[in-house]
Amino acid sequence: MMLTAELLRRTLATVLGLAKAQGGFDYRLIGTAADLLRGIPIEPGDVDFLMRARADVDTFARALAPYRCLSPPTWMPCCVQYYAAFEVDGVQVDASTVESSSQSPFIEAFGSGPWTHFSEIAVADTRIPVVAPELRLATELCRDRKDQTAIITRWMRDHGCDAPLLRNAMEARGIDKATQSSVLAAIAGR
Repeated sequence: MMLTAELLRRTLATVLGLAKAQGGFDYRLIGTAADLLRGIPIEPGDVDFLMRARADVDTFARALAPYRCLSPPTWMPCCVQYYAAFEVDGVQVDASTVESSSQSPFIEAFGSGPWTHFSEIAVADTRIPVVAPELRLATELCRDRKDQTAIITRWMRDHGCDAPLLRNAMEARGIDKATQSSVLAAIAGR
């Protein structure tokens, strides 16, 4: 099933409504779903919640218990994360902690980056904290996902970019200087 902006909004409303009944959880929306919610024309495969603590993943799992469980809350030492996944009305929804330490505040999914660099987007009566697109772009560059990188770069060219934040995020991800220059030039329209 293709995850459209409308389906994403419905899924977020469902998940967050159920979570609120369980006391809620501390999270950031990350990954391609964060891009789509922001208006970037990208096709997410799932919805990724980054949780601050394992207890938040447990709350997520309790809230989504009426739905098909794809993975119960599980410690994944290979990825240094506590992870759970459910299928909500045909959409895969994941929640995880990422417990790698980082001194950098400029990485999408660990360290202080997602908790520091985000904005809130209204979905119905809820404000969704969504990781900064500059951190997202740096992640896609690091993964060498050229199709995603091109889409996010074009969107930033048309909608704006915090160039110092992007530069710091690319540095934190080890993106080479030539690629950094190329991406910043493309966003600037050069």
